[in-house]
Amino acid sequence: MTNSSKTAENSGNSVQTDGFEAARKAILPKALEMAAFDGWTGLMLDSAAREAGFGNGALRATVRTAFPAGVVDLIAYWSALCDDEMRAAMQAPDFAGLKIREKVTFAVRARIDALRPHKEAARRAAAHLALPQNAARGAKLAWATSDAIWRGLNDKSTDFNFYSKRAILTGVWTSTFARWLADDSEDEAATGAFLDARIENVMQIEKFKAQMRKTGFDPSAPIAFLARLRYRDPTREGA
Repeated sequence: MTNSSKTAENSGNSVQTDGFEAARKAILPKALEMAAFDGWTGLMLDSAAREAGFGNGALRATVRTAFPAGVVDLIAYWSALCDDEMRAAMQAPDFAGLKIREKVTFAVRARIDALRPHKEAARRAAAHLALPQNAARGAKLAWATSDAIWRGLNDKSTDFNFYSKRAILTGVWTSTFARWLADDSEDEAATGAFLDARIENVMQIEKFKAQMRKTGFDPSAPIAFLARLRYRDPTREGA
């Protein structure tokens, strides 16, 4: 990938080094201030670009090139930067010594920490991504965050486990994020308790899978079996 940064390569988000990175970095802080009050709209994006120093002559070309899909691309850019902050936090000296559940909890909390200075903008971004036309992009961003966490944990899983781990963690991340948005307490204790409970649910699933493997049953086998039924070889029909 010659036009993508490490963030794009690792998480699937759209931070790029295409000559417009300086414009994105200048526009985002202005947009975060405005989005908290005005929401994520094309008008807000234009105003943020103008506030960032891009006048009428350069505004349209800059916005269209830096954010081809408009504010959805801007939200994706912010999400990628937050993933970067989370990964940086996971490089702390004490992180390596944590247990796996502690590492996941730490990572999710670090991701929320990256959003906290702009909580209202995050709330409005979530609402924007929940719109039918943006739902697929929102799901992709959530998956990218869970993928960034597992990569930060040096996960070596492949095939079924690769996808199941990310699918489960995506559920943990999105549900915890939603709980955080509704948590207006100063210490966010409710969010912490919610996250701990979700992590415990995940650990119970993993324990169950481990027990099943001891009996000789592979939990991923039914998925593979159903896939063969769905995509069976037509040349073997009737065999």
